[in-house]
This record gives sequence, C-alpha cells and structure tokens, in this order.
Amino acid sequence: MTRTTRFALALLLPLLLVAGCSSSSSDDDGAGADGSDNAQPAPSGSHSPSASGGPTQSASPEADHGRWQPKPGVAWQWQLTGKLDPTVNVPVYDVDGFNISKAQVDDLHRRGRKVICYVSTGAWEDFRPDADSFPKSVLGKGNGWKGERWLDIRRTDVLGPLMAKRFDMCRQKGFDAVEPDNMDGYANETGFPLTGAHQLAYNRLVARLAHDRGMAVGLKNDLDQIPDLVRDFDFAVNEQCAEFGECEQLSPFIRAGKAVFHVEYGREPGQFCSQARKLNLSSMQKQKELGTWRKAC
Repeated sequence: MTRTTRFALALLLPLLLVAGCSSSSSDDDGAGADGSDNAQPAPSGSHSPSASGGPTQSASPEADHGRWQPKPGVAWQWQLTGKLDPTVNVPVYDVDGFNISKAQVDDLHRRGRKVICYVSTGAWEDFRPDADSFPKSVLGKGNGWKGERWLDIRRTDVLGPLMAKRFDMCRQKGFDAVEPDNMDGYANETGFPLTGAHQLAYNRLVARLAHDRGMAVGLKNDLDQIPDLVRDFDFAVNEQCAEFGECEQLSPFIRAGKAVFHVEYGREPGQFCSQARKLNLSSMQKQKELGTWRKAC
C-alpha cells in the first residue's frame, strides 16, 4: 500500500468542505508563515495568472511561461476535509478540487493566497461525481482506502480525456495549480503489470494536461523518479520523508528553485523541522485526516 495519503472520503461526506468562508478552529489560527502567532496578516490582492509577482510577499513570482512557480520554503496549508478555514496566514492553500467552489477559491485569492487543486489521477474513487465515467477495465486492486482502486495508467486513451475534464474543472474554478495524487502506482500492487516507464509516461501526461491549462503541477511522492521528472513538474508534495529517511531525495526540486511541500504525521516538529529548514522544505505536521489542524516548522 502506498504511503500517499488518501482518506476515506466516502465516510466523511457529511464533513466535506462546503461553501462559505467562516473560519473553523485550528491550533494555528492566525499563525504566520513561520508558525508564529505574532505574524502580520497576509495582504490581500487581486488574482492575476499572468502577473509578474505573487499575491503576498512570501509567494513566488510567475515563471517566464506565465504559470505560478512556488519557491522553496514558502509556507502552506493543506486541508482536504472539514469546513474550509480560509484564515490561516500562509501564502499557499492546497484543497480538494471537487469539494471547493469557485467562490471559495476567489475568496482565498482575495485573501492573497495561491490555491492548489487536489485531485486523484492514479486511483479511482467511487464517491466522485464522475466515477461512472471510468470503465471497469481500468479499475485495479484496492489501494487500502474504502471506495478506491488503482487505475491502469497504461490506458492513456481512456484516462487522458477523463483527467483533462478534471483539470478543466480546476481551471474553471480558478485554481493556480494541481496536486495529482496516487502518482506511484508502479511501485504498488495495482493488479496491473505497471513498470517505471509506464509511470514516467503517465506522470508526464498529467503534467502536460496541467500546463496546457496554464496551471502549475506538483509531483506527489514518487521519490525514485524525481531525477527524471523534476523538469516536468513545478513543485513536489511529499508525505513522511523524515520518518522514512528520504528527505534528501527531494533536493533536486530545491536546487531547481521549486518548492517541496512536506508533511509528517507521526512525528512532532522538533523531530524533523531542523532538517527541513536545512533542506529548505515547506514542512509542517498534520493529522492524517488533513483537516484544519497544523503545526508548522
């Protein structure tokens, strides 16, 4: 089973993100980009995909290609469940693409945030509104989470158009970037004879789909293929690299001037933040349900 966090949303539907911007409680409500309690509020600003500067002082400028390019060390919030709390004082939010409305994305932009659209690209989820669009022939073994099954990523003729529609949704809602999940099926028991070459081809397709729509895209986990994929992706998202002694494998992204958004679940900040700061990772502790709670480095 992959270490990629995929939560059982089918059991959490009553708690999923809803429209509205009233804040919910969090240990870091009002915290600054460095996790402190005395940081000044992030300035508000209009969202402009082609602007030369980011919406806050900590946000990165747009790259020459016009896409947002998050820089190493930028602080972030990752919230995939519960009622959205838009008040955490960080420049970047990563939220569920299906369950966040355009109005909520617009509100985060007004608050000076860049917003990442979480979607699963390597696993089927029976609770998504487009679940019936996936033919049974591309559905593999369960990935350890209720209602989820690995996808046959060799079938780009089927999955390419389906993922394009999902990315269209992200673009139409105004997201700045995409976090595609389950990007390492070849390293798991999927029910299909997937190889590293299949994964490279599929991950590059995913990156192209995002870039064609003007959005940045992150590589989720898949550490072994980072040397081959760092040029194709604009940032990385990683879970538990400190726990498994793998954080230095993410250095190619940092050397390329690209952010690494990193979380730990079972370790306290005192156990990983020193190394994270040395490597210039954007690190924090989260609970596995990925609600509002966070402890930043």
